[in-house]
Amino acid sequence: MTSSNASVIALTFRPVSNCFCWISWRDNGINDHMLPFSAKPQQIESCIAFLTYPGVKLLDVTGPLQVFEDANQLLGRAAYSTPIASYYGGPIETDAGVLLNTRRLAGVGLDESDTLMIAGGGGVHTACRDTRLVQAIQRAAEKAGRVSSTCTGAFLLGAAGLLDGKRAVTHWRHCGQLADNYPDCDVDPDPIFIEDGRVWTSAGVTAGIDLALAMVERDHGRELALELARSLLVYVKRPGGQSQFSEALKQQKRSATGRFDALHFWMKDNLTADLKVEALAERSGMSPRNFARLYTEDTGMTPARAVEQFRVDAARAMLENPNVSIKTVANQTGFGNDERMRRSFARLIGVTPQAYRERFAVEVTDLV
Repeated sequence: MTSSNASVIALTFRPVSNCFCWISWRDNGINDHMLPFSAKPQQIESCIAFLTYPGVKLLDVTGPLQVFEDANQLLGRAAYSTPIASYYGGPIETDAGVLLNTRRLAGVGLDESDTLMIAGGGGVHTACRDTRLVQAIQRAAEKAGRVSSTCTGAFLLGAAGLLDGKRAVTHWRHCGQLADNYPDCDVDPDPIFIEDGRVWTSAGVTAGIDLALAMVERDHGRELALELARSLLVYVKRPGGQSQFSEALKQQKRSATGRFDALHFWMKDNLTADLKVEALAERSGMSPRNFARLYTEDTGMTPARAVEQFRVDAARAMLENPNVSIKTVANQTGFGNDERMRRSFARLIGVTPQAYRERFAVEVTDLV
């Protein structure tokens, strides 16, 4: 039931051809709107069924869905259909107050060429307690070639037993709870998305777009994924192994008391400064010995290792721009020379700066 002050948008589909329809809606009964939207084609190669429930996050559905719809346009054929489903079918209210007109999941008819994609959202934990929905997911997953989730949709995969023995990810805020709820799942809080066999999971919200691009690349090749990312103005394509949050953010989360949060922000902005223990201790108003002891107790690592991680994190971001030399990166992130940076990269992430650049660098032409 929608509250009286909710901004509810009811969507109406008006077909105008076998490939397109118009979505029209009235916002709170005041403003009329109309947008073109791709309709389900008669003949398709693969179905990507988006499973929703009350309180689903709108972007977890529409972000990945747009990737597959745009793939159809670029391919010039109906490579994907993108039905939005729920257990009963009918209108489902999202977290944004938008009503999605859904199909009954059991009526979608998935097979081995198809994908079940479960969206995340605030209603996911209530959905996990719906035995009928969980059983419907199990039945659909038995037929589908791929099962996947965006953000906290991973909890429904777990409730259906689909994460047992699998490596998976969700939004970093919820990784601990996912691991607690489903101990047979190997939860990795770092990657943007993970593919483990036929099970694909992604981190928070926009990572679902990265997952969808990866699926399109798997299905139709890198060139199409590249063109899609250009048209959507997103990075092409962030590999799944790329971290969903920076070492600077990790360091903040490691601080049990928050005592060193201000110091961490300063360190991140002053990587070329003197960051030896003595200088950091003076800035914190402590003796070097007391500072080193308290810092290690609070964060679980020594000050020297924290400085090294901040510098590696900043260098990683700079290396993604292929127009900046490795020597410049080393100098501007406080390493002093590229050999010292190379040793830190090898120690912390297991690759050289050059290898990292080759994997993650994004050409300017890929973004326009």
